Amino acid sequence: MYVKKIHEVKEHLEQLKASGLIEQWELPYENLLTRLTAAIFFLTPSKDHLEDHSAMWRELEKYEDFSYRPNREKKLSSLVYRVTFSKEEKEKNLEALIGANGEEVR
Repeated sequence: MYVKKIHEVKEHLEQLKASGLIEQWELPYENLLTRLTAAIFFLTPSKDHLEDHSAMWRELEKYEDFSYRPNREKKLSSLVYRVTFSKEEKEKNLEALIGANGEEVR
């Protein structure tokens, strides 16, 4: 199914791949998705950007409710990060970043 906003993000990820910021990206179950907020993208930064991801994240912050976290589960993908564009996921990821004493734990 063609979803314009998902297509825009996919094109942007392809541009980031071509520019060398990311090595690989995936969108499992793409044909079942009807909106961007339900999509879960996975990506791995390029080897040149394994330490500093700020340029990659700045590019994706253009999209509403962008958030990311390490892909620890590895159930849907083996890539390094899980990227979403959902308000609920953004709140969940933000809560996971804040430790009990209020400091970031990334």
